[in-house]
Amino acid sequence: MGGDAVALALIAAVFFGSALVLTPFGLRHLPPVRGAAVSVSTTAAAFLMASPLLVDWSAAAVPAVLVFAAVGLLFPATVTMLTFAANRRLGPHVAGALGNLAPLFAVLFAAALLGEVPGPGQGAGILVVVAGATLLVLASARGGEVGVRAALLLPLAAAAVRGLVQPAVKIGFESWPSPYAAATVGYLVSAVVVASFAAARGGLPSLREDRAGVLWFAAVGLCNGAAVVTMYAALARGPVALVAPLVATYPLATLALGAATPTAIRGPIRTPRRATAPSARVASG
Repeated sequence: MGGDAVALALIAAVFFGSALVLTPFGLRHLPPVRGAAVSVSTTAAAFLMASPLLVDWSAAAVPAVLVFAAVGLLFPATVTMLTFAANRRLGPHVAGALGNLAPLFAVLFAAALLGEVPGPGQGAGILVVVAGATLLVLASARGGEVGVRAALLLPLAAAAVRGLVQPAVKIGFESWPSPYAAATVGYLVSAVVVASFAAARGGLPSLREDRAGVLWFAAVGLCNGAAVVTMYAALARGPVALVAPLVATYPLATLALGAATPTAIRGPIRTPRRATAPSARVASG
């Protein structure tokens, strides 16, 4: 059981890292909020279409559905928008590295909500992650512009939300241990949240006018969706203190894949030229 959790957590890390590398391609065509609407909605639609084959809805438990829906209000909706914005301002390497603080938040929340206490080895690994992220923050803040230093809060906030999600999902698994159901319900709620926010901030992208951006962010969404399902499957098989640090190794996948596609990760992404239109300016905030 522990071996399965380890393997699934590492697979989730690869998918999260892949999504982070693909994101800058989409950000060249769409601002973060509109890109998030495409990404999350695409994955929600894919999950919904596959759910009759992968989810036993007759086994649904109301407490679990409520937990999964509550998680969906924050994840992946809020995390996706924060990550895209951080990627745009800081580049995928810095955004991914600061996202490594998620295990710290996950373990703290797991200890408070589930009574899970990490072992010495897991605790040491988390300390290494925290130390590395702290050094990165200090290096970026030293001599950096005020806007850049403020942008560091984006991936940190995303890490905190992602850390809260993992023990919350395990609480839902106590009454309905279905990783795919958790991902489907959460993504459906998130799709409504992100699409509504994007519509209020300037409108949803269209395949005709924003074809390149839509296709890139659809690919990002599928990678993130696969990552979430495998992460939830790992959580169903192992403790948060084991799964969270392994999932947080996704920057290694970002570095490996980024080395093969260097044009995608040359740093922060500038606002797309077409985003200078009034509606696009509003959308990009």
